[in-house]
Amino acid sequence: MHVLDASRVVGVVSDLLDGDRAQELDASNRTDQERLRDQYASKQRTALLTVEQARANRERVPFDELPVPDFTGVRVVEPDLNDLRAMIDWQFLFLAWELKGKYPAILDQPVARELFDDANTMLDQIIAEGSFQARGAYGYWSARSEGDDIVIDDPAAGPDGLRLPMLRQQTVKPEGRPNRSLADYVAPAGDHLGGFAVAVHGAEELAAVHEARQDDYRAIMVKALADRLAEAFAEYIHLEARRAWYEPDADPRIEDLHAERFRGIRPALGYPASPDHSQKQDLFDLLEAEKLGMGLTESFAMTPAASVSGLLFAHPASRYFTVGRIGRDQVEDYARRRNMKLSEIERWLRPNLAYEPE
Repeated sequence: MHVLDASRVVGVVSDLLDGDRAQELDASNRTDQERLRDQYASKQRTALLTVEQARANRERVPFDELPVPDFTGVRVVEPDLNDLRAMIDWQFLFLAWELKGKYPAILDQPVARELFDDANTMLDQIIAEGSFQARGAYGYWSARSEGDDIVIDDPAAGPDGLRLPMLRQQTVKPEGRPNRSLADYVAPAGDHLGGFAVAVHGAEELAAVHEARQDDYRAIMVKALADRLAEAFAEYIHLEARRAWYEPDADPRIEDLHAERFRGIRPALGYPASPDHSQKQDLFDLLEAEKLGMGLTESFAMTPAASVSGLLFAHPASRYFTVGRIGRDQVEDYARRRNMKLSEIERWLRPNLAYEPE
């Protein structure tokens, strides 16, 4: 049996200890597992293009305008927590506690209202006592695309620059729909690429205080608030970056920010459009993230836990997408472009492989 989190263990164990309910649970679990097997198998049967065919069907966007940022290099940002608080998307606080409903309508539910009030009371105290600190940075570098690679020519990337290989969708698309890669949104010459990394520090220490008092509710709430502030920080710094690059007069409504109704994207490395987590190291090096108190684990998870990072694209046609399943030909090509062993690349891209590695 697999349960999503510890809070569901009690119900499952209770059913398993009852003879009749145990049989019902066993039957429903086997049905669910068979459904998941069929779902997985159907995905494996989805037709793929060769990587060259996919590249021939790349997204072709015009590069009539190549905005120039106000500066190149890295700028450190340490905003006031009250500024970040104003940009919090509270919807995800309720999702973290598995409460269903849309914010603010969900506040009509007594449990949700109590949770919201507790969160804000705790946030008041955190800000008053200075328990959290927000530190981040964003930057721009001269860049160009070369095939499916984004090449950073800026001296900050080293004497030979920095090559960021990108992956491309390989599934067969309906007529008129391209096989996308993030490299499609960078011009072959004269363009720029941005990047950012932000973190909220202090949550682990404060949560440990509550855990020592066996107050799990407050410990979990501390971490949830740090996550909300980190996401708000990403929104904050992205707005600053757009103003300094191609939207100097940007003054969006908070609803538009949360709905991502603005020009440009900030895809995170290791997520659907660029699923290789190991590329975070290049971004962290460019931003000198260690000086911000940020780090990466051996599996490239960010520390502290309340951290967000990603690339910044300015092109108005840029959009989020999922690379999805990729074939051995692209994986081999990607390993060559990354100058890494095939087996290592297969390990990082395991969820995306359309084949079983040797």
